[in-house]
Amino acid sequence: MELTFVEKKLRQALSAKRYRHSVGVSQTAAELAERFDADIDRATVAGLLHDCARELPNKTLLKRAADSAIVVGSLEESSPVLLHAVVSARLAAEEYGVQDEAVLRAIALHTTGGAGMGKLDKIIFLADFIEPGRIFPGVDRLRELADRNLDKAVLAAFDQTIRHLLDKGMVIHPASVAGRNELLLSLHDK
Repeated sequence: MELTFVEKKLRQALSAKRYRHSVGVSQTAAELAERFDADIDRATVAGLLHDCARELPNKTLLKRAADSAIVVGSLEESSPVLLHAVVSARLAAEEYGVQDEAVLRAIALHTTGGAGMGKLDKIIFLADFIEPGRIFPGVDRLRELADRNLDKAVLAAFDQTIRHLLDKGMVIHPASVAGRNELLLSLHDK
C-alpha cells in the first residue's frame, strides 16, 4: 500500500482538523513503535487511518456496522460514535486497501481498547491519547509514562478515561474494563 495514496484520499475524506489529528497519531505511533520495538510501517498506517470513519454521521455508522455484520449492542446504539473504530477498520480494508489484520485490529481497538491487546494495539490506543494536538489535564503525565513503559502508560490512559466517564456519569464500555483489568493483572504478575 502506498502511503501517498492513503494520505491524499484521507485528506479529502476528513476535515482539516481531523486530518491533522490523524497525522499526529500516525507520527506518535511511529515514534512509539520505534521506542518499543514494533513495526513502524504498521504503526504509521494504523495511526493514519484510525479515525477514517470518525466524521461519519451516527446513522451512517449504524448502517455500515449492520452492513458489515458488526455486532451492535445497546451501548453502541445509544452512542453510535463508539462504532467509529470498528467501522474505520472496515473502511481501511475496503476503501484504503489495508489487508494486514494486525493493523485492522489496532484500528478497531483504538477507542475502547480491550482484552488481549498486542503491542501494536496498545501503541495506537496510546498514540490517540498523547499525539501533540491533545491538550487535557494529565496528558503530560501520560507522555512521560509513554517515554518509559508502554504498558504502564496504557494502564494510566485506561484509568484516566474511566475516571473521566465516571465523573461525567457516563457508561463505561466493557471492553475498556476488560482491557484495563487484564493489563493491571499482568503488571502485578511481573
